[in-house]
Amino acid sequence: MSRGDTEYECDMVYVMKQAPDFTLLDQAGEAHSLRDYFGQWVVLYFYPKDETPGCTKEACSFRDAREAIAELGNAVVLGISKDSPESHQKFAEKHGLNFTLLSDPDHAVAAAYDSWDPKFFWGKTLLGTKRNTFLIDPSGAIAKEYLGVDPATHATEIIADLKALQNA
Repeated sequence: MSRGDTEYECDMVYVMKQAPDFTLLDQAGEAHSLRDYFGQWVVLYFYPKDETPGCTKEACSFRDAREAIAELGNAVVLGISKDSPESHQKFAEKHGLNFTLLSDPDHAVAAAYDSWDPKFFWGKTLLGTKRNTFLIDPSGAIAKEYLGVDPATHATEIIADLKALQNA
């Protein structure tokens, strides 16, 4: 099938539902909407908190892979957490992040992507951001969901899947 159809042919599972649109502020205080990226592949990843070990590892992994990701269908990486634009700015500067971080302070976007749920931590149930990623195709459809990702290997997985989608 072609990319204009509702499914892709290959051995991966695809969701192919329209991605919820949103408008959020980035680390510089500028507004970004998902619709701004129509015509490009979008790697939309949710993470719990700036400067935590797993989130830093994942962000640095995307930083290191950003050029390879960008070469695949002019893809962009967008990271979302409930942290403020100011927190994102410090996080991005400290770690040399070369992609956009978006602030979702009321976690409405995370909830729209089923990424705000109960989490179990030290024997307690708390509400928080799930470490999930959504690969969104140029038409704005969710091509693939990654739930509970491994921050150390996830960027490599995204690159492999983008390559497979480019060849589908």
